[in-house]
Amino acid sequence: MSATAQVTSSSPYSQFGLGDLNGSLLPQNRAMGGLSMGIRKPGLYDNINMANPASYSTFELTAFDVGASMDIRQLSKGGVSGKTQLNSTLSHIAFGVPVNRFSAISFGLVPYSDLGYQFMNSGMVDTTKVNYVYGGEGGMAKAYLGYGFKINKNLSLGFNFAYLFGNLKQTRAFEFVNESSTAFNSRTQYNNSVAGISYDYALQYSAEISSKTKLILGYSGTSGNNLTSRNNIVTTRYRKDVVGDELAAADSTFFAEGAKSKITMPLTHTAGFAFEKVNSWLFGADVTYSRWSDYREGLSNPGLNDSYGIIVGGQFTPDANSVNGYFKLMDYRLGVKYDKTFVKIGNNDINQYALNFGFGFPLPRNRSSFYKINLAAEIGQRGTEMNNLVRDRYVNIHLGFTLNDKWFQKNYID
Repeated sequence: MSATAQVTSSSPYSQFGLGDLNGSLLPQNRAMGGLSMGIRKPGLYDNINMANPASYSTFELTAFDVGASMDIRQLSKGGVSGKTQLNSTLSHIAFGVPVNRFSAISFGLVPYSDLGYQFMNSGMVDTTKVNYVYGGEGGMAKAYLGYGFKINKNLSLGFNFAYLFGNLKQTRAFEFVNESSTAFNSRTQYNNSVAGISYDYALQYSAEISSKTKLILGYSGTSGNNLTSRNNIVTTRYRKDVVGDELAAADSTFFAEGAKSKITMPLTHTAGFAFEKVNSWLFGADVTYSRWSDYREGLSNPGLNDSYGIIVGGQFTPDANSVNGYFKLMDYRLGVKYDKTFVKIGNNDINQYALNFGFGFPLPRNRSSFYKINLAAEIGQRGTEMNNLVRDRYVNIHLGFTLNDKWFQKNYID
């Protein structure tokens, strides 16, 4: 038996682990490459930085953020590019609410991972040409509740409790090429329902360099928690008509309702800093390390590798109090990032590079209400065409609407 590979659609790299990880980031962070560890209140607006829950302690008003995202992607292999894929979805809804002058809570719903791919290997069985078709779809979401509080003027601590849940469906099909209308093809479908609790812990230390300049150090860790998985498996036989369209399944030849098993998640550590001139500019960097070699699906070791990433980014606001120039009020953001992902194929590490940029557009305000639209774009590449691999080029666009107001609050006395 021999086989050759052909790229058909979406990214085959999402088949590993729980899919492509999204990161708990809003557009204002994504525009800076995902910079988050040293981000507290970059400007006049309260900012929900769920990647470092210690930052919640800065909330003065209730913060609300809702948004959507769009993904544009093209795969290529051996000099041949596939069709451009486009997907869009609602991306997040998040709240931040002050408890008192020293603490606040945050809660919301954000995407956790995405699974989406389809590719095909062509081969021969004796003298018969066959296709091996692989596909996946689904994803996971993260509902979280967090609390951040100040220990003293400089030090803040925080944590998030989260419930991860979702469905991941993967298929493997064996199809005859020239006898598709007469021979029975076979497909096995794996429906994996995953859910479980995770928690993050974090700190931030803010030191005043001058009356208007700060150095903020930050750290966040994610526990190596266990998720619960239940995998149902079904195998069906089907035919295709003369034009290649799939007909209804003829029968099911196998069904198994899987027992519950545990998915062991990795420990993740992120540390970083930001230099900030109040209401003017900030610049910082983050480093992330995750022990994906500890990831297990039941007793199975899928062979993932430890990953690390580096982010450098910043933001500039020409004049946050300008009354005669809208462009001076805008936030201008830029960032770059590099990731050595947990995927390794053969002896080839799958690396990811991206350039990020974006803008914050303030809207007219009334009394104590502040509004802003945040736009972020990421232009990146994952993988390479070398060594018969797939190059995944993409553009991600994220849009968010931010509101600061006095919801859920009552006056308090020192």
